[in-house]
Amino acid sequence: MHKGEHNNLLESLSAIFVTCFLLTFALLLFWFIFYLVGGEWGYKIHSKWFELSRHDYDLLNYFGMAFVKLCAIMFFLFPYLSIRLLLRREKINR
Repeated sequence: MHKGEHNNLLESLSAIFVTCFLLTFALLLFWFIFYLVGGEWGYKIHSKWFELSRHDYDLLNYFGMAFVKLCAIMFFLFPYLSIRLLLRREKINR
């Protein structure tokens, strides 16, 4: 693989990672808005299927959002930043 192809691949990967990161945060925003607006409705539905208290339902949502956020940062943002730093270092060394 030539250096130009290598850089093109890294540029494409960084675009994919940042897009995934932004889509994940859009999902989190949707989840949060749904939780604020329809929290009671969601609780009623889930409490019929599972034996959950309101406190448990709130904790599951809170920890679920935190887990998704941490995964987005770890698996999408950090790789994106490392690729961008690598490309910047290669650009400076030219």
